[in-house]
Amino acid sequence: MTTATDLQTAATPREVWELLKAGNERFATGNTADPHRDPETRQQLTAGQNPAVCVVGCSDSRVPVELLFDAGFGDIFVIRTAGGCVDSAVAASVEFAVEGLGVDLVLFLSHETCGAVGAAVGALESGEIPAGLTRLFVEKIAPSVAEARTRGEQIEQAHARNGAEHLAARIPSVVAGLEEKKIGVVGARYRLSDGRVETTYENFGD
Repeated sequence: MTTATDLQTAATPREVWELLKAGNERFATGNTADPHRDPETRQQLTAGQNPAVCVVGCSDSRVPVELLFDAGFGDIFVIRTAGGCVDSAVAASVEFAVEGLGVDLVLFLSHETCGAVGAAVGALESGEIPAGLTRLFVEKIAPSVAEARTRGEQIEQAHARNGAEHLAARIPSVVAGLEEKKIGVVGARYRLSDGRVETTYENFGD
């Protein structure tokens, strides 16, 4: 059976994404392989890391990235903020993953029933922008709310697509990697209801 351990030797960004989707299917059906979670792997990783994918996702405790893709230590470079919002520190972290670690794939992952998205929806419906720092992610998510309503789709779907498009267009190393067809960028939404990840955007530089 194919397992997430193959992430380390995947030949192309598309292959990395296919292996991640296969891992998610194992997770959703309760047939996990639980790779790279043993003491030997932890010891090997003291010498350095070689993740295959960088994931920008939400801080929500219900969305443990490595678990839902049936991956383990050293497989995924994860960056998490409320709503998966991208600021300069997140962008710099993605650039480090691409340039410094050589990841093959950059994934923006949203999810169902996201509290940050809910806050943005509430602010737009009430016309009251929250006080304090909460307004930062409300302002970043608001365009996805407006686009989802125009398209008649789930807000988290629009947010995943917008987030992935932002990464593909605004981070120089990602732009260059796509032009050279060395990396891929994907947007996806995780469904808490059934444990599955659905694709909303793909860019492999084709």
